[in-house]
Amino acid sequence: MKVVATEKAPKALGPYSQGYVHNGMFYSAGQIGINPEVDNVEAATIEGQTEQVCKNVGEVLKAAGTDFDHVIKTTCFLADMGDFAAFNEVYAKYFTSKPARSCVAVKTLPKNVLCEVEVIAVVE
Repeated sequence: MKVVATEKAPKALGPYSQGYVHNGMFYSAGQIGINPEVDNVEAATIEGQTEQVCKNVGEVLKAAGTDFDHVIKTTCFLADMGDFAAFNEVYAKYFTSKPARSCVAVKTLPKNVLCEVEVIAVVE
């Protein structure tokens, strides 16, 4: 197993890694809308936070040696399912290969963000 870590995505908020590569697959931890340059959530809207989340996902994918086109599964967490359509608008710009996905509403996310995304991707 190979630990994936990059300073271009937020550091872990707890005792976990940004991701692992194992047997040609990348498994990420959830990414939230923290801007790693300032180590803080700057965006207040679902669109802004989703944009930052997707940028963070892109950086951990890159660090793992893969990209959005190789993502086969995502799990998405929303603080409010009322944000589903706006979340999808931004998400669709990044996940153009339309990987399998679960999307659920949860009571609370770390730092009270509006969304979180984790991915599983092929590493070739």
